[in-house]
Amino acid sequence: MGRNVLDSYPLATLLYLEREGMDELERTLAAVASGAISPEKAAGRLKKGEVRYLDEFAALDLGRSARKGVPEVVYARGKSPAQVASICATILESCERVIVSSPTPEHEAEIHATLPETPIRQTGRSLLVGVGEPSPSGGRLGALSAGTSDLPVLEEALTVAREMGASVKRFHDVGVAGVHRLAAPLEELREFDPDVLIVAAGMEGALPSVVSGLVSVPVIGLPTSTGYGLGGDGTAAILGMLQTCSPGLSVVNVDNGVGAGATAALIANRAALGRTTHGNGRKSGPD
Repeated sequence: MGRNVLDSYPLATLLYLEREGMDELERTLAAVASGAISPEKAAGRLKKGEVRYLDEFAALDLGRSARKGVPEVVYARGKSPAQVASICATILESCERVIVSSPTPEHEAEIHATLPETPIRQTGRSLLVGVGEPSPSGGRLGALSAGTSDLPVLEEALTVAREMGASVKRFHDVGVAGVHRLAAPLEELREFDPDVLIVAAGMEGALPSVVSGLVSVPVIGLPTSTGYGLGGDGTAAILGMLQTCSPGLSVVNVDNGVGAGATAALIANRAALGRTTHGNGRKSGPD
């Protein structure tokens, strides 16, 4: 790969050493010493590839938010309480907050013990550990849940989206068992003018297809493991969404609130950047 190709990818240069043996850190320091780049620009470049190693169980991508626009999320399942607490403590050395996905009460207790002065908020099936609030990006995200049982997963998605700076307007319990309940929320969403929608549903997973056929913005279908018996583990919901005939619906995996929130916020934030760049302000909402 040539240098001109690597220059298009901020992290790619970290994966290849120069023939003369200089790595990215050495090249950056040399550029600062020669006056080719400012210290501020050098700091930003290095943060895009910063990795922190914890013993032999974690390699934390601390530069992900700056590089990708998506914060690193701690997936607690399969990790010990001590490992999760240690990861949170390390991440909080370089940022104000961290999201913990799918924690158990034991995980939460260990985080409390390790970080006794740090606030912990329950957000659906996730924890938000830390202080402060994210800076608004200007992105706008609408959210709908088919039933109250879908809320824990949807709340996780919205926590991720808010951490990425998106503003959120949400409505709950508007599933197809009483589809007339959808009319008023859609009217309010038109006024809100979202850039993207997240629609969470379990059971047969019909609501995202219905909504996608009624709006002119992308819809992220979020299937949940809510239902009875055969297919009630989210299988029926995700298969129904994947077989949609309604254009503009994309689907994440069952209970993947983190993926839904990150994808929706990336879309919303990109749209907000376009409004800022081109000075278009608000455009007409979904119709």
